[in-house]
Amino acid sequence: MTHKSHHRFLLRNMLSECCLKLIRLVLEQQGVALTKAKLGDITVSYDEEQISLEKIRGLIVELGFEEINDRDAILVEEIKRVVVELVHHTTYNAMVRNSDFLVSRFDKSYQHLSTVFSKHEHITLEKYIILQRIEKVKELIQLDELSLSEIAFSMGYSSVQYLSTQFRSITGYTVTEYKALPDKQRFGAGLSNIQNYL
Repeated sequence: MTHKSHHRFLLRNMLSECCLKLIRLVLEQQGVALTKAKLGDITVSYDEEQISLEKIRGLIVELGFEEINDRDAILVEEIKRVVVELVHHTTYNAMVRNSDFLVSRFDKSYQHLSTVFSKHEHITLEKYIILQRIEKVKELIQLDELSLSEIAFSMGYSSVQYLSTQFRSITGYTVTEYKALPDKQRFGAGLSNIQNYL
């Protein structure tokens, strides 16, 4: 009976389900199974006679992912995943402050989380959360299922005006102007402004 080896990878740059699907597809083509898989955290099962751990590591790097070994770097990736989950994959609750949500998930002070995040990402945690919220607003505008007032409320903004002001500071457009853009122009709109914002 063939003995299977296992290895856990903690990975940077894996922030969507598409990333997981891609890595699963590539590894399975090489006879490597994913026994556990969530964003940024996978465990592989493989036959050492068929493929080496270094080969698996190389395949992962080729896909654009980076293995994390530093404790603070691991924490930063966890923070990113939780922020993405909060903003993109759950019903955004305006009554729950971002800081409270993160503190409850990590059982660490917001100041500690923010300090570690800024040190590694060269952007404040607050700005990162705002950028994620604006990306979600763009997505909701694209879907065209909610009014701007409903979008503002669902994303925790007190008014369309407040949302529009923050949106413009990042993209260069008000939400109304962005909504009026043709689809092709929306893609990549405001990228230079985002770089300035960082």
